[in-house]
Amino acid sequence: MLLRSPRLARALARWLIALASLLPAALPASGETLYFAPLPMEQPEEVIKQVKPLLSYLEQRLGISIEIHYSTSYAEILERFRTGQIDLAYLGPLPYVSLRDSFPQAEPLVHFLEANGEASYSCALVSNGPPLQKPLRQRRFALTQPLSTCGYLAVDALLRKQGERLDQQRFRYLDKHDEVALSVARGDYDYGGAKTAIARNYAHLGLVVLAETPPLPGFALIANGRRLSGERMQALRKALTGLAPQQRDRTLMADWGQQFRYGAVPATDGDYDVVRKLRRQTVIPEQGNF
Repeated sequence: MLLRSPRLARALARWLIALASLLPAALPASGETLYFAPLPMEQPEEVIKQVKPLLSYLEQRLGISIEIHYSTSYAEILERFRTGQIDLAYLGPLPYVSLRDSFPQAEPLVHFLEANGEASYSCALVSNGPPLQKPLRQRRFALTQPLSTCGYLAVDALLRKQGERLDQQRFRYLDKHDEVALSVARGDYDYGGAKTAIARNYAHLGLVVLAETPPLPGFALIANGRRLSGERMQALRKALTGLAPQQRDRTLMADWGQQFRYGAVPATDGDYDVVRKLRRQTVIPEQGNF
């Protein structure tokens, strides 16, 4: 009797369509679970807050589940990647290059764009005001982590352009970019190295950018080709590069972390040749020297 009413039939059809659209988010169609590792650039709760909306989008779009496996160091992420505990990782250039050397199945999917729309970024040498005083004599340098692109690698490259070398100074690893910026701003260290965009967030505390590296390949989503099929990797790449953050998808991406909300472009291994060139010029110590 009810189905004889066109109005009720249309209402029932709309309800069924709406219900079907919710099913991928509530119950992944494939039942597949991927394990994702973010970079520990900030405090854990802030990192997870930044990345969770992006992962939720991929879950709904692809009908999968994604679990966050947080690690406290770059080295731990790479080890878990090699041993098959990680399917996807958000990595900077140096960690990716180091991983690819020993694990050729690491596959870059996309570079996330910066706020300026570029698929690249720079690292900065910073101080709390004073310029680089040459010749340097046992100055104190705050660095991120040994595998951080903006750590020893970038700072040493910038010093070499000035006729100096980092191994002739005193340096210590502080792990996170924010901690480096704050420690230099307080005067605990003479100089430091951090991502330029992060360093500029502390200009109000007197932090000054003294020098910057040339453009480096943007942070990327790296897939474990030993665990993921070519079809799955292509689906992930397509889901991210198909977004239009300045147009139709602006509202969707409004709550995404600053690292992800500006869109993405396809990535290839050849994008990292500039980083490989920098790495050939130095040897990166695993520990600080004071």
